[in-house]
Order: sequence, then C-alpha cells, then structure tokens
Amino acid sequence: MHRALPVHAVDYVGPVMGALVFILLMSLVREPARRNFNAIFVAGAMGAYISGGLGLWELPFAAIGSFVAYQGLRSHRFIGVAWLMHSAWDLVHHFFGNPIWPFAEMSSFGCCIFDAVIAAWFLAGAPSVIKALRG
Repeated sequence: MHRALPVHAVDYVGPVMGALVFILLMSLVREPARRNFNAIFVAGAMGAYISGGLGLWELPFAAIGSFVAYQGLRSHRFIGVAWLMHSAWDLVHHFFGNPIWPFAEMSSFGCCIFDAVIAAWFLAGAPSVIKALRG
C-alpha cells in the first residue's frame, strides 16, 4: 500500500495552473481537430498506469477507458468522462498503487487534480478560451 503524504497548497495550485495552460493551448487548436486529438490523447493516458502496482486491475481499466475515449471522437462529453475516469484512477494509485512518476511521490495526486480540471472543461463542451477572451 502506498503511504499517504501530507498535501500542501502547492499540490493543488501547480496542477490547476498546468491544467489551465493545457486548456489555453488546446484552445488554439480548431475543431474538430481539438476533439479528435484529445480523444486519442486521453485514450493513450488510459494505459499510463500499466504495471502501476494494481496488478490485473490495470488492464480492464485501460480497456474500458479506451472505449470511452473512442466515443470522444464524436463527443467532448465522452472525453470529459474519460478524464474523470483517469482522475479517479489517479486517486486510487495515490493511495494504493505506485505514483505515475516514480520520482515524484505526489504525482498521482497532482494528476488527479489536473485531470479533473480538464474534464470539467470537456464536459462543458471544450469552448475556446481564446475566443472568449477576445470577446
């Protein structure tokens, strides 16, 4: 079992800032390329924890998550659901598995926060922040 470390403000702020930068950069990509790229991207993320300390449970998660991500080729909301699934899996790994980055003990926790923020953006339809800022 993975030991739970104390969580500090930077463990939240860093991932939120990273997610906002991700959203800003993805806003530069026009649709439908933004949706298609991110569906493929989150499908790849589903396999990030293979050999992550949870044994055979890693395989059905990756398979189910990849199927949900595939549905994202037609819907931003499926991409959001896939990122929420990954966020939940990050939390499981934070407490019971290996961190996503072996050299950074809090990396799975940070990934959980990062993924949840971008999931919310996709569930909202992944609107372009650039367009919103331009008015």
